[in-house]
Amino acid sequence: MIALSNRIPNMRQDLEKIIKEWWDNPLPLIVHRELDLFSYYNFPVKKIITLVGFRRSGKTYSFFSLAQKIGKGNTVYINFEDERIPNNISVLTTLIDVLTTLSGSKNYTLLMDEIQAIDGWERWARRVIETTNHKLFVTGSSSKLASSELPTELRGRSLTINSKPLNFKEFLSFKNMDIKLLPKPKILNLLHEYLKYGGFPEVVLVDEGKKTLILDEYYKTFVKRDIIERHKIRNREVLTNLIKLLLNSPTYTISKLTNSLKSLGFDVSKTTISKYISYLEESYFIKIGELHTKSIKNRMKAPKKIYFVDNFFISKFSNNFSQNLGRLMENLIANNLTDFYYWKDYQNHEVDFIIRNEEIVTDLIQASYASSFDEIDERETRSLVKASKELKCNSAKIITWNLKGEIKKKKLTIKLIPLTEFLLDMVQ
Repeated sequence: MIALSNRIPNMRQDLEKIIKEWWDNPLPLIVHRELDLFSYYNFPVKKIITLVGFRRSGKTYSFFSLAQKIGKGNTVYINFEDERIPNNISVLTTLIDVLTTLSGSKNYTLLMDEIQAIDGWERWARRVIETTNHKLFVTGSSSKLASSELPTELRGRSLTINSKPLNFKEFLSFKNMDIKLLPKPKILNLLHEYLKYGGFPEVVLVDEGKKTLILDEYYKTFVKRDIIERHKIRNREVLTNLIKLLLNSPTYTISKLTNSLKSLGFDVSKTTISKYISYLEESYFIKIGELHTKSIKNRMKAPKKIYFVDNFFISKFSNNFSQNLGRLMENLIANNLTDFYYWKDYQNHEVDFIIRNEEIVTDLIQASYASSFDEIDERETRSLVKASKELKCNSAKIITWNLKGEIKKKKLTIKLIPLTEFLLDMVQ
C-alpha cells in the first residue's frame, strides 16, 4: 500500500488537472429551476451554503446554474466521488494550496459536491469560512449535512437548503410546456406521466423507453453507495427485502416488518430494522408521517406512514400500478408538503394529512383518485367531519384526480381540488 505522503505530489497534480478541466470545458445545457443558489451568493452573513437531498435530484446542476450566473472562471467545482480523489482530509488542505499556486490571491466560490465522502471535511470547512475570503457551497446526499445534525464546530455557520426532484411546475418547464396553452386531456396525460415516472431531471428529458433503465440504475447506485457502502451493511438481502416491503405497504410498524422478514427466513432484530429505516431516511429516500396525537407514547407506538422521494420507486417496485394510483397521488402530495401528520381515531376514521402551525391544526387533507362525485368514498368525507370536530379545524380538502367543487357534510364544507391545481399552487 502506498503511503499517503508519497501520494501528495500526485494528489496536487490530480487536483490541478481537475480544476483546469472545470475551467476549460463548457458547461452542459442547463434548464434553470425554482431553487436558485444565486440568491444565497451574497448572503449578508458568511455561511457554508449546504445543499442536501437524494442523489440525482439536481444538486450538481444547481451548482452549474450558479457557476453560469457568476462566471465559471470565478468558481471551482470538485466532485468528491471522482475516483482520482482519495478519501482523506489532506485533499481539502491541498486544494487551497493548489488554488494559490494557480491563481495567487484570487478568491473563488468553491462548489464542493458530495463532500461527505471526505472524513473530517467539517474542520476544513470551518477554517475556510473563518480564515479565507472564498465562498463555500457544499452538497451531500445525507441529512448528516443538514444544519440540525452538523457537528458542533459548524453549528451556526451553515445554512441548509433542500434539493428535491422536479415539482410539477418544473416538470412542465423542462418539457417546454405552457399549462395555459394546453388542452385538458394533454394536461392529464402529462400528470399521469409525472405520477408514474416522477421528477428526476434527467429522466424527465428522455424518451419513455429509457426512463426505466435510468431509474433502475439510480436505485442500484443509491442502495450500493448511500446505504450499503456508507453504513458498511453486510446483510444486503435483509436491506433489499425491507425496501420491497416498505414499497408495497403505505404503513408500517417495526414489529410487523421484523416478523415479515423472519417469515422470509431472515434472522433479524427490531434494532436492525430501525437502524436500516433511519439510514433510508437520512439519505432522503423516504420520509415518515406520524400520528397526530398529544401523547408522545401513543405517537411512538402507532403505525408510521411512509413516503418515497420519487413516485417511480412505488410504481416500479410495488406489485400493481393501476391499483396504486391513490397511493401515488398521496405520495406526490406528501412530497409537496413540508411538515405533516396523519389522524386516526378508534373507529378507524383516517385523514391522510394534518397540517399544523405549532400545536394548532390548520388544514385537513385527503387524497382521492376521483374524477366524479360518485367516486368520492363516503369514508373520506366522514373522516374529515370527525377530524374537523375533534381537532377544531374547519379547513377541509380532498385532492382529487380531476374533480373540482364542494361537498357539504353537516356544518363542514369540503373543498374538492384537482391535483393539477394543488401542484401548481392555483388554489384560491
